[in-house]
Amino acid sequence: MSTTTDLPVVRPSDLGPPIYVGSVQRLYAVPGRDDLMVCETTNAGSVFDVGSIFDIPGSDVARATFRHALYTRMAQPKTWIKVREAIQKEIAKPEASAEARAFLEDLLVGPLEKMVVSGANTHHTGMLDSVTGEITAGMPENPSTFNVVRRFPVMKPVQKPILGSFVYDYSMFYQAATYVIPLEYIVRFGITGGSSVLRKYASLSDADKKTYENELGLSQAMQAWQFLPRPIFDLTSKHEPEDRNVTKQEAALMSGMEADAFVSTIKLSLLGAWAVRQLLDEIGLLLWDIKWEFAVDEGEFFFVDTIDTDSFRATAFLETEGKKIVLHYNKQSMRDYYKIAEATWFAGVNDAKKIASKTGTPFTKVLKEGQAEGKWPHTPVVHPDFLALQAKKMDIIRQHVLGNTEPEASKAALREVGEAEVDFYRQRGLFEEYCKANAI
Repeated sequence: MSTTTDLPVVRPSDLGPPIYVGSVQRLYAVPGRDDLMVCETTNAGSVFDVGSIFDIPGSDVARATFRHALYTRMAQPKTWIKVREAIQKEIAKPEASAEARAFLEDLLVGPLEKMVVSGANTHHTGMLDSVTGEITAGMPENPSTFNVVRRFPVMKPVQKPILGSFVYDYSMFYQAATYVIPLEYIVRFGITGGSSVLRKYASLSDADKKTYENELGLSQAMQAWQFLPRPIFDLTSKHEPEDRNVTKQEAALMSGMEADAFVSTIKLSLLGAWAVRQLLDEIGLLLWDIKWEFAVDEGEFFFVDTIDTDSFRATAFLETEGKKIVLHYNKQSMRDYYKIAEATWFAGVNDAKKIASKTGTPFTKVLKEGQAEGKWPHTPVVHPDFLALQAKKMDIIRQHVLGNTEPEASKAALREVGEAEVDFYRQRGLFEEYCKANAI
């Protein structure tokens, strides 16, 4: 990682055209510094792998600030000392099973032992001051939407035809020492409604369900909105046309690393999740799941990519009309909006995904062609009142990570905006549909 003494001044107005335009961010080269790049967070949002389809006002600064503040915390040993203490408390609980204790004790060995001394490696270097262009590890006098990060090579697997079907060739990763690992790591502290884990469980036979319960350390049948005795993790492909769940064995082969190194990245994902969980606990939010990406450089691992409220699922609960309802403070709110308020469009998206999975054609291409032909509805415009609620949530969380508000004040403000979101559905006659997705 670059030091504060050798960082250039990079004024946003001097940035050239982006080297990459994604659904929610743009990337820029730093003149004269091949080892750095600038990440610009936008107001754009993306769900269901469709790409940028809505804008949340003010979310660009809020998300950039959260990313900067969190990565700064992750570089500090005290963050990981608190994580170690939290895991030790879980191990000491009388109700903890032997399996859960063994799992958590293993987490204390390896990466955490280094991080409690020197902090975590991340690709984050700092945030640009929007006026001076100075890169700072602290919060700049003029916060911006621009974060500066170390640049790692990104390689993508090549699709190869095979007897009328196709596979992806990951062999190039075994020939490189520095690259972004082509996987997403999803850590789950609990089971949310509609999660892939719950869908998998529902499809199993009774005997297989028992086996799966034992694997997860459950003492009863799995149900929605249930916290687990210990966190679990899923792995998905990153650079294929659509994210695909993969087994631990397949993921290890895709990673390009030997087994012990691959296990270290899994531990890092679990430990990073715990750090975010503690941050959200302070304002009354429950962390259910979060996704991470990593880079490797000569055997050293780095947390990389965007990390903000789009990257995790945080909730609170609300008692209303005799129901216990889940309130979302993450991208799930937008997913619910499209599923409930724009159900016909959402059904078309799912149809396009089914076709893409069979043909190998990029999903977004299938969707756009179908929409142009009138087969499926075009992407709808989100109601501005709903977008305003999402902007308010992000700003409250941003103020918390900056230390500008007391935790109890943030907690109360988040509850108020959550209740307003439920009223949004109630006023439009969609309360029962909302409850189908979110009532416990």
